[in-house]
Amino acid sequence: MVVLVTGSSKGIGRATILKYAREGYDVVINYNNSKEEALLLEEEVKKLGVKALSIKADVSNEEEVINMTNIIKNEFGSIDVLVNNAGIAIDTTFEDKTVDNFRRILEVNLIGTFLVSKYASKIMNKGVIINVSSTNGLDTVYPESLDYDASKAGVISLTHNLAKQFAPNIRVNAICPGWVKTEMNKELDNEFISKELDKIKLNRFATASEIADAIYNISICTYINDAIIRVDGGENA
Repeated sequence: MVVLVTGSSKGIGRATILKYAREGYDVVINYNNSKEEALLLEEEVKKLGVKALSIKADVSNEEEVINMTNIIKNEFGSIDVLVNNAGIAIDTTFEDKTVDNFRRILEVNLIGTFLVSKYASKIMNKGVIINVSSTNGLDTVYPESLDYDASKAGVISLTHNLAKQFAPNIRVNAICPGWVKTEMNKELDNEFISKELDKIKLNRFATASEIADAIYNISICTYINDAIIRVDGGENA
C-alpha cells in the first residue's frame, strides 16, 4: 500500500506520513521548499521498515505535479491513498490584502488539490483521497484570513465534485481541523489563543498527530465517502 501526502515535510503532513508508515504503508513525502526536513523525515521513515521517497513539487504547478506522479508510478506502480495536505496562509488586515497573495493562496490550497487529485487518480485503481480543508471553510471565519477561508471552502466543494467524478472506485472525503499546534500557528498572540481556547469544549488545540490519526481512520473506513468531517474538539455554544 502506498500513500502520497502533499506538503508533508512539516506539521500535519509530517505526522500523517509517520502514522501511515507505522501502519506499514510505503510513503511518498512531497515538499516544495523544505528539502532538508523532507530528507530527514525520509530517513526516519525508512527505519520503520517501509519504503520512503521524497519528491519536490509545487502542487500548483501542473508540470511538476505530472512529473511527481510519473516518478511515483515508476517507483511504486500506483497510489492507494492520497492526502491533499499542502496549504499556505497569509494573514493580514483586510486593507493589506493583495491580489497576488489571494491568488497564490488559491493556487496552492485549491488548484493544487485539484491538480494532484487529477493526476494521482490516473494511477489509483481503487483507493481514497482525503482533502485537508478547515473549519475556516465551514463556519469559522476571520477577516484576516478571508482568502484562506475562501480556499478551504473551495476544497469542500471540490471534494463533493471529485467524489462524484471518481465513484465508485475512488472515495473522496475532506477533513476540517480546527486549531492545531503547528508551525503555521506558533506566532499567535497569547490573548488571542486564550479567547480561541474558550470556544473549544476540550479547551486545547489539537496535536498534529491527532489530526493524522483522524485522516488515517477515515481512509481505512471503506464506506465513508463524500463526507466532510470536523475535527475541532467540539465547539462551545
